[in-house]
Amino acid sequence: MKIAVPVTSNNQVDDHFGHCQAYHVFTISAENNITATQIVPSVEGCGCKSNIAQVLAADGVSVMLAGGIGNGAINVLKSSGIDVVRGCSGDSASLVTSYLSGILTDSGESCHHHDAPATGGSDHQCSH
Repeated sequence: MKIAVPVTSNNQVDDHFGHCQAYHVFTISAENNITATQIVPSVEGCGCKSNIAQVLAADGVSVMLAGGIGNGAINVLKSSGIDVVRGCSGDSASLVTSYLSGILTDSGESCHHHDAPATGGSDHQCSH
């Protein structure tokens, strides 16, 4: 299994998915141990970063541990086979350990700041 975490330059979960500088991708063993970590640079393009979904899915990522993330990005990640856990914070490696221990749960809260204008969001422009 592989788990991705959008991060800032100091290895903390970025609280705004669309602003992250990179993704830490953790490879997890059958015994639920972190066996490797790689850094995947954030891709250019859509401000919500949902275009990273295909890149991460092709690398075998099946879980995204995110801070604030909008529904557009969530939908694209899920359609690429990546489950999203929202409301995460802290150091990326510690967060993955908490997830693997079963003590991390989805907050149920999505970022609505960049939803389509019809739903009260801003002028975010992408084609999800």
